[in-house]
Amino acid sequence: MTDLLEHLRTRRSVPAAGMTGPGPDAETLRDMLTIAARVPDHGKLAPWRFIVFEGESRTAFGAALAKLVKRRNPDIDEERLEAERRRFDRAPLVVGVVSCASAHPKIPEWEQILSAGAVCMNLIHAAYGHGFAAQWISEWYAFDPEALELLGLETSEQVAGFVHIGTAEGVPSDRPRPTLEAITSHWEPKA
Repeated sequence: MTDLLEHLRTRRSVPAAGMTGPGPDAETLRDMLTIAARVPDHGKLAPWRFIVFEGESRTAFGAALAKLVKRRNPDIDEERLEAERRRFDRAPLVVGVVSCASAHPKIPEWEQILSAGAVCMNLIHAAYGHGFAAQWISEWYAFDPEALELLGLETSEQVAGFVHIGTAEGVPSDRPRPTLEAITSHWEPKA
């Protein structure tokens, strides 16, 4: 259990731009997604799903995003357009986690959305457990209706995040963390 606790104490995202190959093989990816799906899920609804981008699908989706951006902004400079094309090429693997929360008579949608967030975090832990680096991000295309259509999302679905997974090119520096006192209170009954 000590290894798990040390991981949780020191976990740090590696920026997708700081990743290289190799990424996980098919068997490892399957295990990572299985671990990711082991989250609190009130009502056993599985209110989330995965979209995997690997190999050429990463480049193809980036090209589709660039085309969308170019159509909206014909005067865009080539450098910015190239950045859009390469968004999903930054890491060897990208997993989109889609929140499929829906109205339910007993389980609030908010709980279902939180479950999708837990999937993202479990996927990060699973990646690290398999020796990979990971970063959970959501950028403009996670909220853009046309980009969501490109992803094949239903109008009732949302992107919980894109988890970029690969091999870290270096050790990331830590960032300032809040003090426990600044984020913790103790409830007491009112007199």
